[in-house]
Amino acid sequence: MLNQRRTTNILLLTIAIPLIFYLLKILSFIFIPLIFSMFIALLFLPLMRWLGRRNIPKFISIIIVLLLVTGGLKLGVELIQLSSKEILATKSDFFPKAEAKLADLRFYLTDNFGIEIGEDQNILSQFFQKENIGSTIGFLRKFLTTILMTAFFVVLWLAESINVHKLLNNTILRQRHTSIKAFMKIEKDLIKFIKVKFLVSALTGLFTGLMCVFFDVSFPIFWGLFAFAINFVQMVGSFISVILLSIFAFVELDPTSTLFFFIVSITMVQVVYGAILEPIFMGKSFSINIIAVLVMLMLWGFLWGIPGLIMAIPITVFIKIILEQFPSTKVIASLLSGDETKLEKL
Repeated sequence: MLNQRRTTNILLLTIAIPLIFYLLKILSFIFIPLIFSMFIALLFLPLMRWLGRRNIPKFISIIIVLLLVTGGLKLGVELIQLSSKEILATKSDFFPKAEAKLADLRFYLTDNFGIEIGEDQNILSQFFQKENIGSTIGFLRKFLTTILMTAFFVVLWLAESINVHKLLNNTILRQRHTSIKAFMKIEKDLIKFIKVKFLVSALTGLFTGLMCVFFDVSFPIFWGLFAFAINFVQMVGSFISVILLSIFAFVELDPTSTLFFFIVSITMVQVVYGAILEPIFMGKSFSINIIAVLVMLMLWGFLWGIPGLIMAIPITVFIKIILEQFPSTKVIASLLSGDETKLEKL
């Protein structure tokens, strides 16, 4: 009888898991702002509690939080506008140089590898054609919709119309003590992750921009913002930032020792902040197996694209904490964390 029940549970899981992932993919326009808003709400929960202890009404506390979030968004928009003005101001200097480098590359590929690229196949000019404006407007419309939905869900989280603790207590964790313990750990770990990741990303963007200024590479504000944003994608973001900036610097700088030292400098920035300081700040208890990180990046990246890549690690932490609450799934949580001592105990 026990074996039959176990077999039935396995069959149900086999059917349910693909269905859940399918729903997550087709309903991504709801789940992405919902999960994003949960992380934002968790980040401001300590502030909400602090305001509550001072007898400030909840709706005023929510307004304060929304004003802080709006201020952060406004600062981001101002930096993007400043970066855009920087690009437009130096466009006449950069693009002729890029055209010459691309022409040299075209001749090199043709002479050495027999790869013929027509002169009309100009990547830079195609990128700025008017036909691309429609897709840009569509992206902005979708992005604005996501922002508005995220703000709506943030209000619901902060007003406790959506309560994580009650949700855990009524669904997955049916013991009150267990659900409170799990929620406190989720809140503590995710707040720590968001704070550390934001700080490390900000320092990475700042010093990447400074390296661009020092080596006289164009658009330092843009590259600083890019390094800051892409650094939220665990592991992959640092690699993409170094590769793209190195390719860009190849256009700006002559292939001499200056280019070499610039690439070494931006690589060291990523290594120091991403590979050394970030793990120290996160702490050993927050560690996740590298293989688990790669698998989760591929999974959530496939389901939700760039937002999935950004949220992959916080979602993994959330899942790991939930799995740690059940004796039958502790081994999976230990595999995710890569903790050999816990595996030996199990």
